[in-house]
Amino acid sequence: MSRSCDATSEHAVNASTLASLTALTARLHSEGCTLVVLPEGSDTPRCYNERGVATLYHLYTEQPALLRGASIADKVVGKGAAALMVAGGVARLHALVLSMEAQALLNQSQVAYTYDALVPHIINRSGTDWCPIERLCHDCTQPRACIARIADFVARQAQQSENPT
Repeated sequence: MSRSCDATSEHAVNASTLASLTALTARLHSEGCTLVVLPEGSDTPRCYNERGVATLYHLYTEQPALLRGASIADKVVGKGAAALMVAGGVARLHALVLSMEAQALLNQSQVAYTYDALVPHIINRSGTDWCPIERLCHDCTQPRACIARIADFVARQAQQSENPT
């Protein structure tokens, strides 16, 4: 069951937005995507299959126009992903799983959002600890601070893949 944030909030989702997000979420499921982005003014959603925040970070840094005003359906939204969406100007979001830390950032923004499950934090892929990006951004209070940490993380990951030990 999809949940919207508090109906009295400026973040509340209207019926039209809910229908749009429902369609994007259906595509997320039917195509096995991890992220679906419908750029503002477009009728063609774009599906992505990468895990983690890599796709959002790439869009934020290299194709920011795709995020401005966009509607997004995402499987898992932690604080880092929420920061990229807020700073990128995303208008609408549906998350299958949303962390409370991400919700706090979204509540400080203009992003209208819904979610299926709200969790204290995002866990790592092995299910043994916090997601590295969630932990990295845990004490950040502003999206830009999260993004600076994500940029460092992405750079370290790229360097490690170029120079494996």
